[in-house]
Amino acid sequence: MRLSKLLQHSAAITLLAAPAFAQCGGSFPGFIDGLKSEAVSRGHDPAAVERFFRGVQQDGKVIRADRAQGVFQKPFIEFSQRLISSNRLNTGRQMAERYHGVFDRIEAEYGVSRGVLLAFWAFETDYGGYQGDFNTRNALVTLSHDCRRPDLFRPQVFAAIELYEQGDFDPDRTTGAWAGEIGMVQMLPQDILDNGVDADGDGQVSLKTSAPDALESGARMLSHLGWRANEPWLQEVSVPAEMDWSLTGPGKPRPVSEWQAMGVTPRNGAFSNLPASLVLPQGKNGPAFLAYPNFDVYFEWNQSFVYVMTAAYFATRLEGAPIYDTGNPSAGLTGEQMKDLQRKLEARGYDVGGVDGILGAGTRAAVQAEQERLGLPADAWPTRTLLDRL
Repeated sequence: MRLSKLLQHSAAITLLAAPAFAQCGGSFPGFIDGLKSEAVSRGHDPAAVERFFRGVQQDGKVIRADRAQGVFQKPFIEFSQRLISSNRLNTGRQMAERYHGVFDRIEAEYGVSRGVLLAFWAFETDYGGYQGDFNTRNALVTLSHDCRRPDLFRPQVFAAIELYEQGDFDPDRTTGAWAGEIGMVQMLPQDILDNGVDADGDGQVSLKTSAPDALESGARMLSHLGWRANEPWLQEVSVPAEMDWSLTGPGKPRPVSEWQAMGVTPRNGAFSNLPASLVLPQGKNGPAFLAYPNFDVYFEWNQSFVYVMTAAYFATRLEGAPIYDTGNPSAGLTGEQMKDLQRKLEARGYDVGGVDGILGAGTRAAVQAEQERLGLPADAWPTRTLLDRL
């Protein structure tokens, strides 16, 4: 699940700066020849490049996995209940105890709370239990050849070559997720180069077999992505029956004192003095959360709103927060209705990020704008009423 927005930006810069080798699509053997030439032009040893690509294959299962991400169409309550189980909670608490020394060191050095890392560890690989069985080299090359997101994946091929030259990657045997992520917390090759840590002191960065290495590397990456040390990320709140709902949504921070003045109250603990956005994943009648600045860093790890909400919330549960109040949200849209809504919004000039049936950031912003224009509660939760009005 881990696809970094930061990597997309850096990959695009790399793409613009590099010579025009190995464009996506076309003959796969010809594409591989182009990758080899580009790798050599980047300074990689020609013999190592030949060995790296020996036996490379296009993997159709990778493309099918890339196209079949319907789980992200589910609303927050259903998605979170699917991912958060009593077993994951209990195992998370056991892992927190088992590796308490590692987490103590991480919190002291990086200021990343243990619940945050435990939640990623749980969702990405079930605490290392299932790390994926896709050949990583083949997955990265297949996704680089595919023209949907080549600017994200092609730089990862060259990062994998660098790991291979360092002795930390076996082209034939290294496996992981379909999108090329490796290890217990699922890191792409460039992430490993930039943030890999030998936390257990054995002389190797072993993200597949060493929990200390994986956890500390994940913490270092979060820190480099902008995590603010020892600050909160998410807090459940109760909201009044009526307020200006157009003020809500990610990326709309204001002082907590202003939310308090509008009638927002914490369900557990005290408010932080940091600015926060009021996030309503299923509208004004569903669960409600204050999202502090660290919440934004989650989107550098994964761009799915529903995944980010669930991972951030699960992190708070692992640290003692209560089960959220589901409330009584209005019925949402089916996948096909959501696509119909997105087409209507696109026709009105909104950028919803494509017609995919997923309620992402672009669709939420467009929904909220249209709700406000039509005099509906502007809580960014699309309903059949909105669809019919459009």
